[in-house]
Amino acid sequence: MLEAIRKRRSIRKYLDEPVPADKLEILLRAAMQAPTARNLQPWEFVVTQNRDIMNRIPEVHPYSQMVRTAGAAILVCGNTKLQKDISYLLEDCSAAVQNILLEAVNQELGAVWLGIYPKRDRVQGISRLFNLPEHIVPIALVSIGIPGETKEFEDRYNTKKVHTDRWC
Repeated sequence: MLEAIRKRRSIRKYLDEPVPADKLEILLRAAMQAPTARNLQPWEFVVTQNRDIMNRIPEVHPYSQMVRTAGAAILVCGNTKLQKDISYLLEDCSAAVQNILLEAVNQELGAVWLGIYPKRDRVQGISRLFNLPEHIVPIALVSIGIPGETKEFEDRYNTKKVHTDRWC
């Protein structure tokens, strides 16, 4: 597991190849193993490989240009009928996103987390683009593809960020 955590990097360049359906299913299975408050599992996922949709995502999300060349994208949403507290909904969906990112490493895929919520313009634009019902909140989009770049390990461990017993 530590190896996958260390290898996980935000990959924004992809080869012009589709992401196999079996690998997408594995990513979704990993996502749904994430913990959730009260085990409500309030997530919903929209998987797209539709080039028209993927080309339009950057029109509503300014940092998502890489989606145009990705093999797939997974929209991670929260269902407010299952979890009414948006704070827990964000935590639950974020845990699912992290599982997708880690499993992508295991599947030798590149991926990057694109935040949507709480940016109102992104939430509204993505909701329209994906035809989401009102009770489904888009939280994040994960761009996925066959990596077209590699990134070296960057050790981010910082002892100054670790406090024992109290903040001193």
